[in-house]
Formats: sequence, C-alpha cells, structure tokens
Amino acid sequence: MAPTIFISAGEASGEKYGALLIEALRKRLAASGQHANFVGMGGPHMVAAGLERVVRAEDVAVMGITEVVRHLPRIYREFRKLKQSIRARRPDVAILIDFPDIHFKLAEELHRLRVPVIFFVSPQLWAWKKHRIKLVQKYVDRMLVIFPFEEPFYRERGVIAEFVGHPLADLAPPTVTREQFAAENGLDPGKAWIGLLPGSRAKEIRDNLPAMLHAARELAGRHDRGRLEFVLPLAATLNSAQRNFVRRLIEAKAQGLAVRLADDARAVLLHARGSVVASGTATVEAALIGNPFVVVYRVSPITYAIARRAVQVPHVAMANLIAGKRVVPELIQSDFTASNIVRQLQPLLPDGCRRQSMMQELAAIRSLLYSQAKGGRKADEGAIGRVADVALDLLGARLSAGVEETVHS
Repeated sequence: MAPTIFISAGEASGEKYGALLIEALRKRLAASGQHANFVGMGGPHMVAAGLERVVRAEDVAVMGITEVVRHLPRIYREFRKLKQSIRARRPDVAILIDFPDIHFKLAEELHRLRVPVIFFVSPQLWAWKKHRIKLVQKYVDRMLVIFPFEEPFYRERGVIAEFVGHPLADLAPPTVTREQFAAENGLDPGKAWIGLLPGSRAKEIRDNLPAMLHAARELAGRHDRGRLEFVLPLAATLNSAQRNFVRRLIEAKAQGLAVRLADDARAVLLHARGSVVASGTATVEAALIGNPFVVVYRVSPITYAIARRAVQVPHVAMANLIAGKRVVPELIQSDFTASNIVRQLQPLLPDGCRRQSMMQELAAIRSLLYSQAKGGRKADEGAIGRVADVALDLLGARLSAGVEETVHS
C-alpha cells in the first residue's frame, strides 16, 4: 500500500514551494519504483503537481490580528476539515510549509497521532512571539529553515534545525525575453516598466494597491506620460472575484495609466526598471533577481500597534535583515504614502550611483543565499531537494518501525 504524505501550504509563496516539493518527492520515489499519495491544503500549483486537496489555500489566506478575527468562522471550518482528513488518512509523514497560525495547531494533532512533523520555512519567531518556540519544541520533529541566521536560533533552543537554503536561490532566472513578455501582456518593449507588487492576499491588495497606483500617477506625471508602463502580477491563489476586484480598483484609481496584469512575478521583476514591493517573499525575489525596489507595507492600526511593541528586529524587509543593514528603503504604515514612494523610487530608475549601489548590494545578498544554499551538498540538489530527502528519511524510518511493530506483535 502506498504511503500517504500530508503536505500543507496556505500562502502563494509556500504553495509554489509545495508544488516543487511534491514533484521532487515523486521523482525520488519513482526512481526506486515507488509512489505516494499526497493530501492536504494547497493552491492550484500543488493540485497540478498531484495534491489531493482537502482545503483550498485561497480560502484561509488572511493575516493580521483583526483580519483573522473577522474570518474566524470560515478559518475554523476549514481547519476542522484538515483535522478530520488527518484522522481519517493517518499520514505517514507531514510537511507543513510556513503559515504558523494554522500549522502549529495541525502539528499538535499530528503529534498526538504520532505522525512525524517537518516544518519548512520558519515562522519569524526570532522577531516576535518567541513564546511559540515551545510549540516547535513539543510538536515539530524537524525545523528546516531558509535563512542562515535561523538555524542557530533554533539549535540554541534544543530544536533539530537545518538551514537548507532558500528555494528561490536555486531557481534559474525566467527565460521569457522582454519582447515575449511584452507581447504576452500587452506591453511596449521600448518603454520603461515599473513593477507593482502589492502582496498575494486580497487584504494586502486592498491595503497596499491604492497608494501604489497613486504613486504611479505621480511618477508618470514627472516623466513623459507615455514613457512609463506599470505591471502588476497576480498570485495564483487569488480567485476570480478577487481578480475582478483588482481590475475594478485599477479602473478607478489608475486614471488612464497603462497598468497591465501579469501572472509571473519573477518575470515582472526581471524586466522592470524598478518596483514597489509589499514586504514578504516578493522582496527576496526582487533581491535575488537584482531589481531595484522600494519596500512598502500597511496593516490595521491595531495589528501595527501590537506588532510594534512585540517585534524585536531592526528592519522589516527580509533583504535588509539578510544584509544586516538598510539596503532598500522601507515605507511602513504612516510612511507608506504615494509621495514617499516616488521620492525613494525615482532616484533608482536612471543609470547612476544610487541605482548601481543598490544593484551591487542586492548581488551580495543573492550571492550569500545562493552559495550557502548550495554549500556542502550536491550541486543540483537545492533547498527543495534537501527537504524531500529529509521527508523520505523520516518516512523510511516510520515505515520500518511499522514493519517491526507488525513482526513483533
């Protein structure tokens, strides 16, 4: 009987990692004439890779204290579905990708059923909510982290942790040419493109995109209006209603600007002259690709007030945390205004010292993540491959233990 692997991701970035991980596990199992069943929570990429989906990632992808409270009934309903599936299927190993508010509760249930738990992509316990380390110590068998400073944080607290590298550091740049990308998305390859990346969740888009579009109008007003075009990638986890909301928002706020929607955020970052990026995984993508950018973010006043008291790191953008200094501008909460975006982004667009300096700093970040992601392992393995290997090691140990129990019973 084929083993069952429970795998769960609740956000756009984690969902992409989940899809790559399913593919890597399938490939490794097939090489030895085996296969497995994959069940859990995910988005369209994971379904396409072979996930038997119990809960759609897009139905639970909310964040912030007040935002979660508002959606609690729906989130709790979907959470119960996941718990019921775990009890019914009794998976042989579980891989939980980021998304701690749901996944720590699932880890408790999995631990109760004696299912080995891998947590891939650490929640930012080193920044805030350090008391949650007790949940990791109690319910997580392996913590696999994607930033080098996270491994010692966990090991010093008795957690079996390993820095596996950042999955994005293993990806080749998008192969689509500027001309192809322009043709696919209705863009003029002869014009300068500005990327607008407001986040992958509907709530983030509502909070971040209006100010980005206002900044786009100001920026266009300082140039020949026909010289600039703006590109907005949409996450695969957004449903049709949410995508239509984005279109209506652009129609209402862009006021005749050329704003095109795209599906591939990395291609946008590769070909854009500069970008405005909401704090999150997209800032790492921008840093790795080398696209000059400004980081923005806004949450509810209550969420911000609580976070401001609890967060204990000097920077918000992950690129700055990796570098250990302010490489890219951060415009957070009240500083996140259209005029501030223009003031910070405009000097990065023309060739010159500001642009060159940031690109050099981003190259240093890219080199750090890439070289450490590869260090000490096979050149073609990468972060996803290492996670797959850990999962199969635990799966093998679990199945072997099951065989021994059967023999001795």
